[in-house]
Amino acid sequence: MQVSSLASLSGLKEPALPRAVEYVEGEAWIWRCCGCGVDQQLQLQFDPEPGNPLMLWLCIAGFFLRLQKTFVNYGEAMMYGLETCPNAWLRTHSVWGRYTVSFLLIITQLGFCSVYFMFMADNLQQMVEEAHVTSSTCQPRKILVLTPILDIRFYMLIILPFLVLLVFIQNLRVLSIFSTLANITTLGSMALIFEYIVQGIPDPRNLPLMASWKTFLLFFGTAIFTFEGVGIVLSLKNQMKHPQQFSFVLYLGMSLVIVLYICLGTLGYMKFGSNTQASITLNLPNCWLYQSVKLLYSIGIFFTYALQFHVPAEIIIPIVISQVSESWALFADLSVRTALVCLTCVSAILIPRLDLVISLVGSVSSSALALIIPPLLELITFYPEDMSCVTIAKDIMISMLGLLGCVFGTYQALYELIQPVSHSIANSTGVYA
Repeated sequence: MQVSSLASLSGLKEPALPRAVEYVEGEAWIWRCCGCGVDQQLQLQFDPEPGNPLMLWLCIAGFFLRLQKTFVNYGEAMMYGLETCPNAWLRTHSVWGRYTVSFLLIITQLGFCSVYFMFMADNLQQMVEEAHVTSSTCQPRKILVLTPILDIRFYMLIILPFLVLLVFIQNLRVLSIFSTLANITTLGSMALIFEYIVQGIPDPRNLPLMASWKTFLLFFGTAIFTFEGVGIVLSLKNQMKHPQQFSFVLYLGMSLVIVLYICLGTLGYMKFGSNTQASITLNLPNCWLYQSVKLLYSIGIFFTYALQFHVPAEIIIPIVISQVSESWALFADLSVRTALVCLTCVSAILIPRLDLVISLVGSVSSSALALIIPPLLELITFYPEDMSCVTIAKDIMISMLGLLGCVFGTYQALYELIQPVSHSIANSTGVYA
């Protein structure tokens, strides 16, 4: 059964929401796909996730028919799915399905924001502390100093007040302007990064063919972190002018992102080998040209922070405002936004390891949202309609893969976090390489 046929049978028109919403939420996903952690452990992967947003939308389209609702979000889809399952206990506790999905979305998006804090602080530290030795000659990076002048956490605190002011902007049309600026800066930065890494690539035969098996566990979390965007994808599908083209747009976009990852990850690893940092921008030479690349990329990430922040804010703030009088609504809104930004800053300060935080967030919450829940929801929703054995086996396999990756990926990321930096198998986010 196709998505378009389900939507047409429902006889319901999808709500026409502002185009700025579609633009902003789409940019948030694309930016994460092009942002941090591209050049960590590069291995072959099997990624079943591109079909999972489509799988989730099939479930939601089914609820259009059953419930006659114009729009069902991720959390509501989980709740309605549990309400129709054969198990009586799950039916009576179906609301906890919505709470669980909302909680995972909050953890995931705030985790993205914490990663952005670390990314900006890493690049800002490198730019500031190497300013006195930056030249016009772009030579390969060499060891400059062993001890940073200022701790990385100091740079996070510098960024904090500016991000607080940024998230006070609630107008999505204004944020869409910032998204345009972020796109421009990222396109220029990516072009210059590719231009540098394709020059003078060493003999790849000197590189190991396979990394340690432990890095596969960290890579799982990193891959899921970068590809997970199921909540944003559903919003985009709901706002498309031609929703019947959703599957084509989804697979086209995912194909482009995968090609980008493979090219940048492969070329970056071939160029820098074992010295590859958690973000490829930290491997760029300390000349003015590539310092400007780091600046442009950091500006783009800065604006994108507000886009990622929009999702948890829209979940948490209405709950808080409903508990206060109308005269205190604005104060409560701004206070919650400030507290959430400070929370992401504190998280980044406590765990200033960009690569490991990416793997941890991807393993803990992103894998649940992207791999575990959608197949289970499809089973719950369509099992009464005589699903084929192949579909049932496929859903079970994807969920099991997500569960195993979640458990072992989380364990490995936590294990690496408690190890001294010098003993960690993961790349350090240290500025000086």
